Amino acid sequence: MTRSWQITDITDAARARIATARLAAAYGVPALERTRLVASLSAQLRLCLTKGGTWRLTLETGTASPAAGAEAGRGVLHAVVTPSPDAAAAGQPPWRVTVPCPEAVPGTDADVAVDDPAALAEALLGADEDTALVLDRLTEQENLVEFHREELQQTNQGVVALHAELDAAGRAQREAFAAERKARTEAENARRRLTFLADASAVLTASLDHHEIVRRLPELLVPEYAATVDVWLFEQDGDRPGPAHPAAAVVAARTGRPQYAAPHPGALPGVDDQPPSALSPDRPLLCIPLPTRQAPLGVVTLSPPGERWDADDAVMLVELTRRASIAIDHAQRYQHNRDIAETLQRALLTELPAPPGLALAARYLPATHGLNIGGDWYDAFRQPDGGVIAVVGDVTGHGLRAAVMMSQLRTALRAYAVDDGSPGRLLTRLHTFLHHLQPDLFATAVIARFHPDEPTLTWAAAGHPPPVLRAADGRVQTLDAKPGAMLGIPLEQEIRDHTVPLAPGSTLALYTDGLVERRARGIDPGIARLAEALGSFGPAALETDLEGSADGILRPLLSDSERDDDVCLLLCHFRGAR
Repeated sequence: MTRSWQITDITDAARARIATARLAAAYGVPALERTRLVASLSAQLRLCLTKGGTWRLTLETGTASPAAGAEAGRGVLHAVVTPSPDAAAAGQPPWRVTVPCPEAVPGTDADVAVDDPAALAEALLGADEDTALVLDRLTEQENLVEFHREELQQTNQGVVALHAELDAAGRAQREAFAAERKARTEAENARRRLTFLADASAVLTASLDHHEIVRRLPELLVPEYAATVDVWLFEQDGDRPGPAHPAAAVVAARTGRPQYAAPHPGALPGVDDQPPSALSPDRPLLCIPLPTRQAPLGVVTLSPPGERWDADDAVMLVELTRRASIAIDHAQRYQHNRDIAETLQRALLTELPAPPGLALAARYLPATHGLNIGGDWYDAFRQPDGGVIAVVGDVTGHGLRAAVMMSQLRTALRAYAVDDGSPGRLLTRLHTFLHHLQPDLFATAVIARFHPDEPTLTWAAAGHPPPVLRAADGRVQTLDAKPGAMLGIPLEQEIRDHTVPLAPGSTLALYTDGLVERRARGIDPGIARLAEALGSFGPAALETDLEGSADGILRPLLSDSERDDDVCLLLCHFRGAR
């Protein structure tokens, strides 16, 4: 069905609008869609009246096709507004709108447009009803929008709160990461300080020369922990005027506490603050005493590598200085005791006699480690019958106790030899003497007896390296007959004598194990080297310069400067009766 209306004025437009509304209602167009259709048509008609001329509204009902996008079989209402061919707006594209109808309503011939006021009022009221329905729907939508707005607001607040929590969690995580990095850095710095402290302590305590320790201390600290290092040892100055020292160093020496001299307080743990030094007013100074149990040995004055020290570095420096003080104190005590021990050792060694028919030469070298005092000794003396006793011995251990025991053994041997005892008998008596005198101390010894009227050499050994004999013709032999056990062991023993022929021009070497024994090679290669050295001399050298020959033997055997044991050598050159 098709209906059309000609529109030239506002009355025509009103009739067309009313007819459209009634026809749409007749076709079951919902109120909301109907209102939209009428409102859109009214706007278009108002535009047509503004442009002027004659217009035509055409309403056409029918069935929707699948191509139109609507469900097949459903009714539709088409509204078209076109200008008349003779109007000013002729040629303008028509206005079109299509609304679906719920049901396909059979066409009607009734004219839906009326002219009486009652029909117009009814149409107006119907339009108001549609408008009210639209407003109710709009209110519902507004309420729904308000509801969703509140939900959205709550959701936004939750999102904001979540973002705040996430931000707080992120900030806490960043702070945790920063704290972890700081802790890792501090741990690494602490490890570095402890490693340096351990390595530096090992270097300082490795030496027993306090001058070497004082020299190494600046090498260890500069430039990482100090720009300059000055070590002030009190005994170095003595009565002589020394260099000027900062006032803070004097305070540190007097109080025994570390002092920090700078224009601003250092706030270093365990360190007292002092005014800046007049000697270095622009440079902070850390003055640390070298403490001992009695009084400080001196003061170490340091200047920082930068503007100032870190508190942990200062604590490490104080601890290192304390360890350096212990090392210096030990080194000084060692030096003092070594001097005493060496003097005592030299005093205990016997001046060799000059018996007829026999030349003697001895050498004693203390160990380069330890107190340089041990139990090695040599001795030579005459017996009442004209014989000569030559002995080399070694008391186990080092120190004053070993030296005192060595002195007692030497005295006892001289006393026993008055009875003209043989070497074996003398060693047997020394064994008994040592066992009863010092049950926990042992010794080794070798004794040789010469007599100018006898062409034989009598000797005996107790746990000692064998003598080496060079014959007059240059042949060398090791007198390795079975010796007795060590002196002083809990064992009864009778030490036997041994004899070998002895011709004028022969030379006997008695020695201690410090001459021939090396940890890496053992003792046998050393004895072989001694025999080779003794055999390398000509008869004239041993006859005319026995002292030089002794030095010539020591030189190749002691090529290394470090010795863990004392060295004793006694050369006996037999000239025979003349």
